[in-house]
This record gives sequence, C-alpha cells and structure tokens, in this order.
Amino acid sequence: MFLSDTDIKKGVVSEDIILSDFDESRLQPVSYDIKLGNKFEIVKSHRISAVDPAGVILPETHETLVEDGEAFVLHPGRTVLGTSKDYFGSSRYLIHLSGKSSLARLGLVVHNTAGIVNPGHFLNITFELFNAGKVPIILRPGMEIAQITFSEISSELEKDYTQTGRYN
Repeated sequence: MFLSDTDIKKGVVSEDIILSDFDESRLQPVSYDIKLGNKFEIVKSHRISAVDPAGVILPETHETLVEDGEAFVLHPGRTVLGTSKDYFGSSRYLIHLSGKSSLARLGLVVHNTAGIVNPGHFLNITFELFNAGKVPIILRPGMEIAQITFSEISSELEKDYTQTGRYN
C-alpha cells in the first residue's frame, strides 16, 4: 500500500521518512517530487569499443558539474547519470522512483532498472537519464525531474539495507 500525502507528511515529522529541504508544495496525493542535482556522469564512448560487465570491462566516465541556472543538453539516444538534489531515505518504508509523465512525454526516461530504495538506505539517488525522443532535452539543476512514492512493508525486516553491506 502506498502512503498518502497525509502519511508522507506524518512520516517526515516523525522522521520515519527523511527528505532534505522538505517542501510541502512538492507533495502530490501519493508522491513527492524530487529535483535534479548538479552532477552528471558522462561515458567517454570514444575510449572503449565495447562494455563487458562479466569481464569487468567498463567504460571510462567523467563528471560534469552544472551550476544552478545553467543547462545540460541531453541529446537523443544518449544516456548520462545524474544525481538528485534531494537527500532522502527511510528505515521503515520502501521507496519507489518514477519519472514524471510530463517529462516522459518529451522522451525523458529517468531510470531503467534502479527504481527502488530499500529500507535503511539514505542517499542522493542516481538517475539513469536517457533521451528516447528525437530532439535534445534541456535539463536544469533544481528542476523537478522525478517523483518518489513510499510503500509499507508487510512485516518486520530481518535486515535492512544498512546490514547488507551493499550501497550501490
């Protein structure tokens, strides 16, 4: 079951939900809008002929910082990693990341596979930004780029994310 706006606010007040710089204007009926941060990780595709995850042949990347008020242009068919401005997490709830439909209609995909945040994991989430459209999309730090929802867990956890030793 997803938390309502009322329950999300209660979770923030009780600190069962951590949302840095909580802003009630970003609260939707069952979600909270999160903002794009300033860091982008770009693959240097010209430096590698192929990626082999099993052989641990991974692409070289470089980080680009985009200042507030500046723009990052995401070209069609390209993927970059971006981070959220918002730091968030919960020890009590499972958090789901989803794109915003208004941006999806433009061709922006914000995650391909990494759409959940396990209880006990607190982070500035990494977006897997992909332009599936035909024209470049301008991304600006601070823009509302995605939304998160919170789900109740059916029973007590045997271990939370802090106990798994995995933080990727």
